Amino acid sequence: MSEKDQAWRKWPLARIEKEYSPSTCVPAIEPFLEQWVIRSRNAEQLLTCWKDLHWGKNPDETLDFFPAASSDAALLVFIHGGYWQEHSKDESLFAAPDSVANGVAFAAINYTLAPKAGVEKIVDQCRRAVAWLYERAEELGFDRGRIYVSGNSAGAHLAAMMLVKGWQKTVGLAEDAIAGAVLLSGIYDLEPLVGTYIDAPLHLTSSTAVGLSPIYLPLGRPVPLVVAWGENETSEFKRQSRNYASRLEAAAFPVSAFEIPGLNHFDIVFDLADRATVLGRATLELIAGSAPK
Repeated sequence: MSEKDQAWRKWPLARIEKEYSPSTCVPAIEPFLEQWVIRSRNAEQLLTCWKDLHWGKNPDETLDFFPAASSDAALLVFIHGGYWQEHSKDESLFAAPDSVANGVAFAAINYTLAPKAGVEKIVDQCRRAVAWLYERAEELGFDRGRIYVSGNSAGAHLAAMMLVKGWQKTVGLAEDAIAGAVLLSGIYDLEPLVGTYIDAPLHLTSSTAVGLSPIYLPLGRPVPLVVAWGENETSEFKRQSRNYASRLEAAAFPVSAFEIPGLNHFDIVFDLADRATVLGRATLELIAGSAPK
């Protein structure tokens, strides 16, 4: 990485913590979190929703699934953020109505939060959840060849970890199990978090952080991606998104990377599958590219 990309190493702790605190860019986060909940409850009420499907043995290893009208639909999997220590699938269903309205099935994954689980375990959980969905594609009603992973913030990190080379073998999947990804306001280099308040329940070291950072890990087969972030985000979140998009492009991944005017770390998710928005169109065009001709 360039000297500019390593500048954070010379910053005082307070500056690093501010740069990695997305809430510093909005007057208050509560209104956005309230909208996550309201929109998620509306999705459950308006659509067919198969709640709390257990993809694993632990009580929190569950997911919610929204079928599309067609049994050969693509599937958009959403992984929530919260620095691996907050939130859940229950307030992460906001994109289901737009997905289903556009003929795409939707699933939101739940995972164990830190400090009960470390980042490495959470990565493994999300991969196993996707494997569970892949294996039950016919039963649930979607095309297992058209699974797209998405996520915001730490959820984008978890989705990006499915672009890493070789993980499919550990859960019994084919190398082409993931058709593409939509990564929103993500963190792809975890090392700046080491020693911050964010790290308190994560217990990262510089070594483990690098080993869990998509920016450094070998990439698998190229798949199309969207990498997006909001205008109202910290410079470090913007830098990380741009750097990771560049890394993907250098590895021959077809990448659409862009900043969205007026949006922030918390409301960018509402556009995920909304055809009336730039992000929504990019997501749906990405998915449409895999449709049978």
